[in-house]
Amino acid sequence: MAVRKTRRTYTSGLLAISALIACAYIVGRPAAAQPPAYPKPTDLPNPYRLVDNWPTLPQTMNGGRWGEVIRVHVDEKGDIWVFHRCFNVVPAGSATCVGRGTANPPILKFSPSGQLLKSFGAGLFAYPHGFTVDRDGNLWATDVNDEETILGVSARNSDGVVMGQEVLKLSPEGKVLMVLGKEGVAGTGTDAFDRPTSVAVAPNGDVFVSDGHDPNRFGTGRVVKFSKEGRFIKTWGRKGSAPGDFDEPHDIFVGGSRGWVYVADRKNKRVQVFDQDGGFIAAWAQFGQPSSVFVGRDDTIYIGASFPSASAKKGELRGIVVGNAISGSLSAFIPDPADLDKVIRGTSASGIAADSTGAVFAADVGAHNLRKYIKVK
Repeated sequence: MAVRKTRRTYTSGLLAISALIACAYIVGRPAAAQPPAYPKPTDLPNPYRLVDNWPTLPQTMNGGRWGEVIRVHVDEKGDIWVFHRCFNVVPAGSATCVGRGTANPPILKFSPSGQLLKSFGAGLFAYPHGFTVDRDGNLWATDVNDEETILGVSARNSDGVVMGQEVLKLSPEGKVLMVLGKEGVAGTGTDAFDRPTSVAVAPNGDVFVSDGHDPNRFGTGRVVKFSKEGRFIKTWGRKGSAPGDFDEPHDIFVGGSRGWVYVADRKNKRVQVFDQDGGFIAAWAQFGQPSSVFVGRDDTIYIGASFPSASAKKGELRGIVVGNAISGSLSAFIPDPADLDKVIRGTSASGIAADSTGAVFAADVGAHNLRKYIKVK
């Protein structure tokens, strides 16, 4: 009897412990599954001040007026490189460099004070889109053009080839060093693109291209990885909404202390995070509908985004969301200063970057502007 009593006691104890563990698991499980609550962008502080009259654009360039500015990046020396659509504003939101001539170069270099240092690139691009600067100072740019003629003007270059569907690597002097993709030819294989939206370069030189600007010929949404020599390594993702898939991956960046790959998955309204082998890490919806992404070496992430807002003009609130690139937490919001009633089409902050001092740069397609912010508190 004593033995049976001991066994019953022991068994009851195990059942009790198991029940406690199960309860703890069940109680904890919903909490873990619940997405964390994030503040509204308008509830976040704005510790940044817009720098007036920056940069200085010479009057000899389009009378000192910007057109659609698509990307901005800062090199290792602190100089600011700008990729823009040759001071053009038509078609609105999709302006091109076709027919713009040598007086309207698409690549400009400025000093931190805003002085123009260099300009080049005329005749290389039809529809400028993605842009970055690697650690060696070389420039990488994408062209999403997929039309033979634009507004009745031929998109062929001096060699008679339709510009677009490619990624160019350029020296800081503008010499073409490498071409990824087939110029003027759309594809989804290992050596062609279907409107490549952006390009990022890892510290070891590996190249990552986000492919599939909407609309595109083959319904593409992917990331393509190459070695620094241009050799195809792998691709991941397809058009869709599942983790790891994309619907218009509009911008890509490799950075932060962990070297993660960040993709502005625009039409899915999320930022997706991967390791450099394409391993899925996170999908963040708290940054709104992203058009641009940049991550500093201090793991600060900057997203050019829009949010639905019934009280805002045109039902949309635009700005730059600042947060942590590891946890996805939010820390600041810089509201877009543009009057959306005057913006015909196109996002603002389509390109974004920050320098070592914490200054933030935004390239505006819709508002035809280039902005610089400095942190004041």
